[in-house]
Amino acid sequence: MKIKLLIILLSLSSSLFAGDGVKYYIQMSDSEMKRNPEGWMLDFSKAPKWNYCHGLELQAIFQTWQKTFDQKYYDYVYGFADLMVEEDGQIKTYKPLEYNIDRVNSGKMLFPMYALTKQERFKKALDLMRDQMRTHPRTKDGSFWHKKIYPHQVWLDGLYMAGPYLAQYAKTFNEPELFDDVAVQILDVKKYLYDAKTGLYYHGWDESRQQRWADPVTGLSPNFWSRSIGWYMMAMIDVLDFLPENHPNRAEIITLFTDLCAAVEKYRDADTGMWYQVTDQMGREGNYIESSASAMFIYSWVKGSQKGYLDESYLEKGKSAYDQFIKRFIKKNEDGTISLTDGCAVAGLGGEKNYRDGSYEYYINEPVRDNDPKAVGPFIMLSIMLDR
Repeated sequence: MKIKLLIILLSLSSSLFAGDGVKYYIQMSDSEMKRNPEGWMLDFSKAPKWNYCHGLELQAIFQTWQKTFDQKYYDYVYGFADLMVEEDGQIKTYKPLEYNIDRVNSGKMLFPMYALTKQERFKKALDLMRDQMRTHPRTKDGSFWHKKIYPHQVWLDGLYMAGPYLAQYAKTFNEPELFDDVAVQILDVKKYLYDAKTGLYYHGWDESRQQRWADPVTGLSPNFWSRSIGWYMMAMIDVLDFLPENHPNRAEIITLFTDLCAAVEKYRDADTGMWYQVTDQMGREGNYIESSASAMFIYSWVKGSQKGYLDESYLEKGKSAYDQFIKRFIKKNEDGTISLTDGCAVAGLGGEKNYRDGSYEYYINEPVRDNDPKAVGPFIMLSIMLDR
């Protein structure tokens, strides 16, 4: 009876929509659900699709349910899973043999769905994405290609798309040898993409050196894109949630993570405390303060410190940066919702229709929009960690 009363009280408190004193994770979750009444509408979608942005933000909203016990958050996430996953475990719009690593990230929300509902279709869907990665094309050293349509290419973004999913699958379904493969992906990025001068990582690497964006000698793309670095940081810290304590590569991964957390601090904007779209080109004409990368960096600092991988100073820096993030990126709307501003809509490399050359001019000219899931998701999860 007491537990039921507690859940009712928590639900009532979380239903105070966007009012003074309401936690930001509640305000942002409620705002996004008001803007997107169905989960498939996230990421400005016109029709249901299975892609990483939906998985990222729905993972965050599920964590809001875990924090508040307000049923509407669970129902919102379950509604998407229920719509997209067929009785036989097939997933609408998902084609494994496209070998698109982005598609795998959305699978993470199916772990708790399966645990809570025991519906076998969710287990079959999890297995389906695991099976994609068994035959996913790789570099000669074993790193996953970003996509089949981008042959021989490793993009920093891709580390987040598959790594935490595979690590969670390995732990959940007792496939310990899979941890070694997850570790290889993280460690090979250091070998391919690391820049010793800055301590940062380039966005992409082409093993074949055939892409126009690739340096003919190194195969590297020409710039540091902040969000790709943020993806890599979150990949490492989230993989560590599942990687066994005695895994032989665990300490090395922690070192890579802590080194990168220290490196990005050097590139904070002095006035706002946030980070630029092109990481190291601070103050260069056209460069701008970007929200998704800033949220990912702060997320990594806070979680890293809370988990004990970073010293306590990073938690204090993270709290301070969070306050600066709110000041710079969060705005209140007339309808009572809040918005998160200045998120890069998309950035990539190569392609057929509009070739993306990885130049400075390319990165600063991609569209910028409010309420991009790649900023909203990390912000909600960060707010939950800080209980703000």
